[in-house]
Order: sequence, then C-alpha cells, then structure tokens
Amino acid sequence: MTLIDVLTVVVLILVSVLIVALVIYLGKITRSIQNLQKDISILSDKVNPLLSSLNDLASKVTELSDQAKSQLDTTKKIIESIRDRVNTILEFEEKVRAGFQGPVMGLFNHLKAISNGVNTFLNYLKK
Repeated sequence: MTLIDVLTVVVLILVSVLIVALVIYLGKITRSIQNLQKDISILSDKVNPLLSSLNDLASKVTELSDQAKSQLDTTKKIIESIRDRVNTILEFEEKVRAGFQGPVMGLFNHLKAISNGVNTFLNYLKK
C-alpha cells in the first residue's frame, strides 16, 4: 500500500462522512421547511377569517359613511329651506315697515304741524 492508496482511502472516508452529514442536515432542513409550511398554513387559516372580518367591517363603515352623508345632505336641505323662509319673512317685514313708515311718518308730521298750529293759535289768543 502506497501513500496514494492511504490518502485515497482517507479521502473516501471523509467524503462518506461528508455525505452522511449532508444527508443529516438536508433532513433537518427539510423538517424545518415542513414545520415552516405548517406554521404558514396555520397562520393562513387564522388570517382568512380576519380578512373576512375586516372586509365586513369596511363594508359596514362604508354603509355608515353613506348614511351619514345622506343625513348631512338632508340637514343641509332643511337648513337651506329655513334660511329661505327666514329671508322671506325678513323681506316681508321690511316691506311692511317701509309701507307703514311713510304714511305713519306723514301722519305724525301732520299731527305735529296741527299741534304746533293749535299751540300758536292758543298762544295768540292768550296775548
């Protein structure tokens, strides 16, 4: 047996040990991947109901938002209607005030003039 034969045997033994170690580590990696796959499957099973619940929640929030928008639109219409009525009442009040103010002021001016005339006449009679 020569040195090359001894080294060949040593190399073959080392290669055999490496192959056995590689098989062992590949087995461990495979088990780790399988465990990871199981965990992902469990997580997926738990996430699906969560996503469904979130989808339901989003649709309910959208529905509530639409209802709130509808209520706000109705409230705006009511406020506009009240504003229009108040403006109409204020315009009517201005028209009534303007309608009475001219003749009433004229009447007061005439009564004041008559009062001044009567006072002047009475003062003249007293003298």
